[in-house]
Amino acid sequence: MGWLGFQSSSLAKEVLDAPYSDELRLFNPIRIKGKITSNGKGIPNVGVSDGRVISKSNSNGEFELVSGSDKEFVFVILPSGYTIEKQANGSASFFKKIDTRYAEQNFSFELKPLRNSDGNHHFLLLSDTQIQNEYEANQLLTVSIPDVQKTIQNINDPNIFAIGCGDLVYDRLELFKEYNQGIAATGIPFFQVIGNHDMDFKVRSDEGTAKTFKGHFGPTYYSWNRGEVHYIVLDDVFYLGTGSKYIGYIPEEQLAWLEQDLALVEKGKTVVISLHIPTFTGNVKRYPERDVLGGTVSNREHLYRMLEGYQAHILSGHTHFNDNMIMGHVYEHCHGTVCGAWWSGPICYDGTPNGYAIYEARGSELKWTYKGTGLGLDEQFRVYGKGYHPDFPEYHTVNCWNYDPNWEISWYENGIKVGAPQKIMAVDPWSIELHAGPNLPARREWVEPQLNDHMFFFKPNSIDNLVVEAKDRFGNVYSKKI
Repeated sequence: MGWLGFQSSSLAKEVLDAPYSDELRLFNPIRIKGKITSNGKGIPNVGVSDGRVISKSNSNGEFELVSGSDKEFVFVILPSGYTIEKQANGSASFFKKIDTRYAEQNFSFELKPLRNSDGNHHFLLLSDTQIQNEYEANQLLTVSIPDVQKTIQNINDPNIFAIGCGDLVYDRLELFKEYNQGIAATGIPFFQVIGNHDMDFKVRSDEGTAKTFKGHFGPTYYSWNRGEVHYIVLDDVFYLGTGSKYIGYIPEEQLAWLEQDLALVEKGKTVVISLHIPTFTGNVKRYPERDVLGGTVSNREHLYRMLEGYQAHILSGHTHFNDNMIMGHVYEHCHGTVCGAWWSGPICYDGTPNGYAIYEARGSELKWTYKGTGLGLDEQFRVYGKGYHPDFPEYHTVNCWNYDPNWEISWYENGIKVGAPQKIMAVDPWSIELHAGPNLPARREWVEPQLNDHMFFFKPNSIDNLVVEAKDRFGNVYSKKI
């Protein structure tokens, strides 16, 4: 018998017993058996996967699948109603490491029932913490994390969890230690997404880029359930094998796995996919001359087709601006970042405050808001007076960073609604002040103000008793007296 796992049993044993080698990567099948239990009783119909195939537990909670020596983990697709266990580093624990030396292995997963129903629950989305040095790690630990802790305390939901949406660090992978210190301090489980700055470069192909990441956090794509919502994490950063070049792309193996995963999810349900590089953003239209291969997912249309029939939300980061894109049956949330404009000041380069998102699931309904670090939840837009924006000196300016077409923005004079400001693609004037020019900002001189689609302009008849009001898609009203 020959190549690709069809060698003789003696050779197979020889290969399985051999130490790991980049030069010797013969494929060998590995039979994995196990049981999913809770309080000693088997749980049926729970998905278990190695990232290639998904097997379901039988009526006794037992499962079996054929994996291979090219796979590193077996993980449970956590069903609703059970605790999300944590590793010591604060990240979610839902996987076991495959020992590729053995052709047969047994894994058991003991699940702990929740005390409270998870039908209604919250989660936080932290994108691009992206720490590169001691100063930035200290900012994360002493400014951002305490803000997250207060938010968790105020929400007071025993079933809350969080998602780290990639670029957890900025190429300095040894700083995963400080990142882990921060998320562990929150006291809630984090599911991690790999970003382009979380990867081992200088390897020969994309397959080798996640070694350090996996050592901390486990697989780079997986899924779980909470209440009526199905959650998925994908790895859409594809390394091109030279320097630090990458594109946004979802490999076939992930798509094939995702097909199996979604086959277990009833049509009509809410599906939330987190990945680092957005599938699409408004920057494609705002900057048509730019290369989009590293800023969007090139094979996104295939992903969208797979999500037909679901209430689909895609959560992303990477860009350091806030963009909400409604694309038929898919809503993409591209988030502002924890680090803002790479820890250079209080805002991203579209004017979005440094911060993170708060999501609430009530049954299958999803609601969301953006939380600026150090700001109250009522801070959902910023108003600049006449003359502040150099490109629109005759206008008052509003930046409503989490805007989508279902928001309503108005201005009032002396208690009477006058009209709606005009939405114009523009840069944020505070970003001009903080970021424009070759010497600003001092910490990241290459940062420049970026066009966005959440700027609004108006000319009031009077500035006496002038109020700007924004109503979000959920009916929440925010107002500022100018």
